[in-house]
Amino acid sequence: MANKPSRAGSVRKTKKGPQKGSGGQGRQALEGRKPTPKAEDRPYHPAGKRKAAQDRYVAASGGKRPAASEPQQRPTGEQQRPRRAKSSDDVEVVTGRNSVVEALRAQIPATALYIATRLEYDDRVKEIMNLATRRGLPVLEVMRPELDRLAGFDSVHQGVALKVPPYDYAHPIELLDAVESRGQLPLFVALDGITDPRNLGAIIRSVAAFGGQAVIVPQRRSVGLTAAAWKTSAGAAARTPVAMAANLTQTLKAFKERGVFVLGLDGGGDVSLPGLSWATEPLVVVVGSEGKGLSRLVTETCDAVVSIPISSSTESLNAGIAASVTLYEIAKQRAAR
Repeated sequence: MANKPSRAGSVRKTKKGPQKGSGGQGRQALEGRKPTPKAEDRPYHPAGKRKAAQDRYVAASGGKRPAASEPQQRPTGEQQRPRRAKSSDDVEVVTGRNSVVEALRAQIPATALYIATRLEYDDRVKEIMNLATRRGLPVLEVMRPELDRLAGFDSVHQGVALKVPPYDYAHPIELLDAVESRGQLPLFVALDGITDPRNLGAIIRSVAAFGGQAVIVPQRRSVGLTAAAWKTSAGAAARTPVAMAANLTQTLKAFKERGVFVLGLDGGGDVSLPGLSWATEPLVVVVGSEGKGLSRLVTETCDAVVSIPISSSTESLNAGIAASVTLYEIAKQRAAR
């Protein structure tokens, strides 16, 4: 059988021996690249940029090179500008009809009032609108989802929200001076380690209900007067001032020097609340957290540690409830005497 001629291109033709021009490529690979330039000689390197800036400085200063300890001045276009303080939109949103109407009654500085669309107007909403209109506040009608986002999805805003600036805390000693100048018997409540804003709001409400004058919160490791505390206080935060102490222990000692008795609340206290002998004296009641209670330094500062008798089936009382029961007992004994 005769062999058919192979199709052109079906067989790869090979050629033995070195190809032309391959020797030069091999020599360049063996030689390698040129030496890497120094960092200061590379214009894109930070060291090169510093050297270029230094050279421009030397040219501008008449050939005088700065000393090694002298800071190098940047070019005019790159001179460091003073940093501005970050501008933050620090605002609080007071929600709930009672809280909003009380804040407007107390002339709390507000910036805007938000009303949900198609809101049913009752007496409180009508008063809110009248007070806001009288003060010239912008009234914005927004949809429910927008109001939920503004107030927080876990907040029950009841269709109204008031945007207010951050709370302006008072000084504890200044509040004590104001109470004594009015001839009132001091009754303050101080918080030690309470971080739940709802407890703060409930305590503010109890202080306002039982004749107290103010609430003291420490600057660190404590809750502040947030929108949640405003909401829980049901407007009492607009009538009861809140002071901030830089150091709670030192503040309590300063109160003691002014003749104010410091009573701590703790389940293991050695003094029972019923028949409290200090009820008719100037008082500051210190409420601790539910889990840890009073701190060691605060406990050592207290004149007495008071306990509330409860049944054995209940381990402890909520901080807000414990403060409310204590304030009620103090108010009852003061009214009786």
